[in-house]
Amino acid sequence: MIGLGTYAFFWQHSDRAPEPLDLRGMLERTRAEGVDVFQICDFGPLLDLSDRQVAEVRAVADDLGITLELGTRGIRLEHLRRFLGLAGVLGASLVRSMLYTPDHRPPPQVARELLEQAMPDYEAAGVTLALETYEQVSSIDLVALVESVASPRLGICLDPANTVAALENPIDVIDRCAALTRNVHVKDFAFTRRGGWVGFTLEGAGLGTGLLDYPHLLRAVDPDAHGINQIVEHWLPWQDSFDETARLENLWNTIALDYLRSTTT
Repeated sequence: MIGLGTYAFFWQHSDRAPEPLDLRGMLERTRAEGVDVFQICDFGPLLDLSDRQVAEVRAVADDLGITLELGTRGIRLEHLRRFLGLAGVLGASLVRSMLYTPDHRPPPQVARELLEQAMPDYEAAGVTLALETYEQVSSIDLVALVESVASPRLGICLDPANTVAALENPIDVIDRCAALTRNVHVKDFAFTRRGGWVGFTLEGAGLGTGLLDYPHLLRAVDPDAHGINQIVEHWLPWQDSFDETARLENLWNTIALDYLRSTTT
């Protein structure tokens, strides 16, 4: 299935918004776009909610017919267990994470040990943990780690755009990670000349207009055949005003969903 996530409304739930979107608002926007999945990813306010409020988020999603996924950062054991508990309340069968946080960069052996301790609980709960591809960890090392843990519930969240910053070719990353992919973050990107033509800026683009070879990703991963959800997000630069930024963010959501539908049906 295809869906949206908190990164698809990045500016609209940020402190730059006059009235930031809350989770209910983002879920209602997701239903208005006609998709059935929403990923609550790196959304700080989630951890401030009471148990009752988390249950209310689940109730809103259920009423709207939306399946929830979760996303966080870090692999400390207590943190992964906390998100597994949240997944249980929210009915989420997938938690996306990243190996590092600003204050915790475990070496490979420590990362493996942490994941080996965490995964039995994820397996018992039927929840998948998907580690995202990004520039701080090479896709070669990420694949090696996931393969070494060898849990049926541990996989990769594939986002080939992230790895460009480490000079990894997105096609290589897609091919390397395809068999282990359990979740996809779909965002397009492009290089643009900076002012004065001195250097380049790597930034987002409307899906289908940039450098992401999405047809290749589709062939390599085959998300529909393997039950892999594709979550739309963006690298949308701030525009001249909040109104223009929000307008473009919503437009990019519609463009991305239309593009995905046109290539998966």
